[in-house]
Amino acid sequence: MTPEGRVKEEVKKLLKEYGVYRFMPVQTGMGAPGLDFFCCYKGRFFAIETKTMGGRPTPRQRKTMDEIEAAGGATFLVDGGESLYALDKWLRDVDTVQRILGRTS
Repeated sequence: MTPEGRVKEEVKKLLKEYGVYRFMPVQTGMGAPGLDFFCCYKGRFFAIETKTMGGRPTPRQRKTMDEIEAAGGATFLVDGGESLYALDKWLRDVDTVQRILGRTS
């Protein structure tokens, strides 16, 4: 498994723990560019781009991330370690807010 593949597996495991809906598109070079994961959790849309430690998104990926954020979604660049922890914290915070508001989905 590649180093980025290991990061993807860590992300998949975390998303499964929370019961997050996830879609991983297969990029064919046709159509709009995408990121590695498109997700929804408790009514919140977010996308994740995975990289090896210290990796950066390409200009095209960064543009996609900017467009998602401009539309009100959240984006994450996950390369393991601290960035995976940040995603975990965000998911916990979404869960906490929904429980405080008395919403289950």
